Amino acid sequence: MMQPLVDRPVLTGGSARDRLATCLSLATLKMWFPILGWLPRYNRTWLQMDLIAGATVGLTTVPQALAYAEVAGLPVQYGLYSAFMGGFIYCIFGTSKDITLGPTAIMSLLCADYIEHDPVYAVLLTFLCGVIQASMAVLRLGFLLDFISYPVIKGFTCAAAVTIGFGQVKNLLGLRGIPQQFFLQVYYTFHNIAQARVGDVVLGLFCLLLLVSLTVMTRTLGPGSDDLPVHVRAARGLVRGLATVRNALVVVAATCVAYSWELSGHHSFTITGETSQGLPPFQPPPFSETTPNGTVISFSDMAQDLGGGLAVIPLMGLLESIAIAKAFASQNDYRIDGNQELFAIGLTNILGSFVSAYPVTGSFGRTAVNSQSGVCSPAGGVVTGTIVLLSLAFLMPLFRYIPKASLAAVIICAVAPMVDVRVVAQLWTVRRLDLLPFLVTFLVSFWQVQYGIVGGVLVSMVMLLHAIARPKLKVSDHDVLVIELNSGLNFPATEYISKVLYTEALLVSPPRSVVLDCHHISSLDFTVVQELRDLLRQFQLRKAGLVFCSLSHAMLEVLLVADLPGLMHTESVEAALQALSELNFTEEPDLVQPLLAK
Repeated sequence: MMQPLVDRPVLTGGSARDRLATCLSLATLKMWFPILGWLPRYNRTWLQMDLIAGATVGLTTVPQALAYAEVAGLPVQYGLYSAFMGGFIYCIFGTSKDITLGPTAIMSLLCADYIEHDPVYAVLLTFLCGVIQASMAVLRLGFLLDFISYPVIKGFTCAAAVTIGFGQVKNLLGLRGIPQQFFLQVYYTFHNIAQARVGDVVLGLFCLLLLVSLTVMTRTLGPGSDDLPVHVRAARGLVRGLATVRNALVVVAATCVAYSWELSGHHSFTITGETSQGLPPFQPPPFSETTPNGTVISFSDMAQDLGGGLAVIPLMGLLESIAIAKAFASQNDYRIDGNQELFAIGLTNILGSFVSAYPVTGSFGRTAVNSQSGVCSPAGGVVTGTIVLLSLAFLMPLFRYIPKASLAAVIICAVAPMVDVRVVAQLWTVRRLDLLPFLVTFLVSFWQVQYGIVGGVLVSMVMLLHAIARPKLKVSDHDVLVIELNSGLNFPATEYISKVLYTEALLVSPPRSVVLDCHHISSLDFTVVQELRDLLRQFQLRKAGLVFCSLSHAMLEVLLVADLPGLMHTESVEAALQALSELNFTEEPDLVQPLLAK
């Protein structure tokens, strides 16, 4: 069995000094600082692999960060501001060797709905998200993410991918003044398509063709073999290398083309424009904002403007990051600590707000590149973060020449795999009812992403509550009725089960005895006990028997403590049937004695 990466200490009774010693033990320090667990084992081979993986991911991160800032509606430098802190923080506090934290397409789309192109709101949102996420980790509230079902996640990611991808068509065509709302965006994009700029269209399509070609080429290469000639292996390695850094390759090539045309005096491409040069200042996040007309917006007003984003963005950030971490941990045969992951991403966002970052989470695409490059520890993120910092320090003047069409091509190719049409067929085959939360999330997300998530979760919760309130019952006739409960017995189900017992046993003529098979039930609550008390009385009044069988030890203790009059219980259905055949219901109801068949 796979062991956890870090053994959690168990706090037991004892003196205050003993408890303090436990809290300060090496195991506790490793729990909060996972780097202490793998750093003593670090070696030269790990260093070599982490350098290669970190550099590879860094070359992917820079163009994607610039592109995702466009999705968030922020100046492109804010993408880089958000892309380096995660590598340094996660190296110390993270428990996955593969995951990379930074700006993502989905998180950028979510942020765009709340910050409204205002970097001040973006940075404050990052700080508040980090506080919420770190607090959830400390309070062990990660279980709340379990209420977001797989169909809701897939519906959201598919809708987000379509929204993000189509949102970049305007940049691919060089159109301006297109609204952000999806349906208006679709209308005005087609309405203004005659105004498309030829240079942007040609360059954008060329970038798309190059990105797709490199992706397809790597898929058709197949597995490598040492038996192949050296020149064939070298060619395969070259193609794989170009495919790995394809985003950087395309952006650099497009930037060179745009720069040469700008020098010749031809403005044929829509370029990024002026960007802030150098590293971001390290300063506390803003808790107020002064508008150009001199109006001061207080912290409370800003928090109120962010509204539902303070719930949606932290939860979706955690969900995306932990889902990715779990997937790659399973693939590479190790385990992660969910609450420690929450703490790592929360702390990343808190400290990221001090360098003007907007909210970040785990990136599936860059994590896949990291894993495929053979990363051995979270130290690979340090290399990635260093590359981003070097880009900010020395390359920012060149970023102004990046064509928006090339960034649009990078984003479209990045989100296209997220549109997984196969999930519809899978849901239809496995459980058709799960299509309902998927479709609600998918369709409503085109109106407002956050409403799509909330709608899907609500539909999933209603389905879950319905299953609890209406448990499946298996009824069989053995002269007496044997009713098997196929799920737990909780207070929402009491009315339904009582109705079934009344209909099938008590309201017929003559009333019939019932054996209640409880081997699937593990717990009872007070409401259920009170309903059982009434049912037993009704069965006694009608001179019929109600026998419980296969009760767990915990359930039997609860029923005995409740002192239910006329309680009868056996260890098996057969024993219950035998006991009912021997009972004489001609006696007065209060003379029927409890029975235990062994």
